[in-house]
Amino acid sequence: MRNIDVFKKHLRERRAVKIIAGIDNYDVESVKNVVRAAQLGLASAVDVAADEEVIKTARQNTKLPIFASSVEPFKLAKAVQWGADAIEIGNFDALYKQGFEFNADDVYEIALEALTLTPNGVFTCVTIPGEIKVEEQIELARKLELLGIDLIQTEGSKVGAIEKAKTAKEYLNLAKVTITNTMEIARHVGIPIMTASGVNADTAPLAFAAGASAVGVGSFVNKQETQIGMVNAVRKVTGSIAYRDSFRQDIYETNQHLLMK
Repeated sequence: MRNIDVFKKHLRERRAVKIIAGIDNYDVESVKNVVRAAQLGLASAVDVAADEEVIKTARQNTKLPIFASSVEPFKLAKAVQWGADAIEIGNFDALYKQGFEFNADDVYEIALEALTLTPNGVFTCVTIPGEIKVEEQIELARKLELLGIDLIQTEGSKVGAIEKAKTAKEYLNLAKVTITNTMEIARHVGIPIMTASGVNADTAPLAFAAGASAVGVGSFVNKQETQIGMVNAVRKVTGSIAYRDSFRQDIYETNQHLLMK
């Protein structure tokens, strides 16, 4: 089974977890720590910058499928040659801090060009800007589905707010927008959705309840000061999803027991 097939399996089972190193993270030591934590924490995939050295570092330190992120179609095409298993148009959070803005047309044009440049069959994920109107997000999602995109990622956090979040309430407030966007888009498209921005162990189960098939987790892991802390953060996320599945199985078995009486 290819690396990306494992991620697809987790998508179908609605339990995929992608750990994000950062679209602007070219620090190979930092990338190494993030992807190792993802591997040890039982994540489904890692997401790194579309850079040859970064992708090489990720490949040397994990067997998980590697997403390469960029907003430059040529870089995404090169990332596949460098060994990426999937391409990601986004994540935009880091770019917002640099003053970049993206509207629906921008994202669609990038996606269209990226698909033209990359080989057929390359798994492709597109982030829908969380700042545009919900109606525009839905329209863009529909157009991307018709284009043949494999996965949509939602966002919604305010620039810089994720890094400052510490309490469960602060994370919940951050995640509310992206979870709401997930819920709205899920009603209108048939392709899987990944919820990102402000997602942690507390909010990940809420994202799946809203219709997500995956979550993208970045800052919750990256801001940990030690490798052990990173691994524990990843395991908290994957564990919260496993607990959700266990809880659902308990309910199913209880109901079956009651029906047999």
